[in-house]
Amino acid sequence: MRNTAKITTAVLAAGALTLGLGACGAGNDASDTSGPLIVAASPVPHAEILTYVKDNLAKKEGLDLEVKEFTDYTSQNPATQDGSVGANYFQNKPYLDDYNKKNGTDIVPVVTVHLEPLGLYSRKVEKAGDLKSGATVAVPNDTVNEARALKLLAANGLITLKAGIGNEATPSDITKNPKNLKFKELEAAQTPRSLDDVDAAVVNGNYAIESDLEPAKDALVLESPKNNPYGNFLAVKKGQEDDPRVKKLAKLLTSPEVKKFIQDKYAGSVLASF
Repeated sequence: MRNTAKITTAVLAAGALTLGLGACGAGNDASDTSGPLIVAASPVPHAEILTYVKDNLAKKEGLDLEVKEFTDYTSQNPATQDGSVGANYFQNKPYLDDYNKKNGTDIVPVVTVHLEPLGLYSRKVEKAGDLKSGATVAVPNDTVNEARALKLLAANGLITLKAGIGNEATPSDITKNPKNLKFKELEAAQTPRSLDDVDAAVVNGNYAIESDLEPAKDALVLESPKNNPYGNFLAVKKGQEDDPRVKKLAKLLTSPEVKKFIQDKYAGSVLASF
């Protein structure tokens, strides 16, 4: 039922984008900050963190907060750009930079909240080094997360990437592949569901947690948080940074209470970035 509800939410949200429903954006016009701040978020951990803020901290700060769950990465920036929501919380800077460049949009980060370490998971082997020659590895198919996945494999000696390659890396940029790994490119949300069909999969932290994987315990290899550029942040359309509701939410998302909530609930699988 929970999955059905979340999918329905995403479908309704997408419908709202198509139809331009005025009610969705009514409280998010730059000239009207009197209504609730509607924030688009991935279910785990983003919406969970926002719901904690809504239930425990927002009222005292005088913030009327509404959390709108989206089950994919592709709908939240369009909803933010067109005003269907007032902000979003799901992405990192390389992903946003790539999105703005490709779509001519002007969404900007407000405050970085947490890191979800990307991990390699398998139901076939217990160590990354045990992957057999010709093994198939599922990776996210969007530009930034695919590059991030390949960098994770390279950092752990499974492949070598072309020198200087950045967030546009694809399997064609692999220069050494000693295990002759094959890559299956999937929408990021599908990678944990592919684990029964592939030898291993690189999974984003939020989708790992949502699929009952524990990154700190279950990942064969896990991204290092040191100097990691992939922290997830609250984002708004340019010009909305000074919205008092956004400022209140930014303050609450980087509060000691939220840091403790992240530490207690996610036990190292999500790391506070403030």
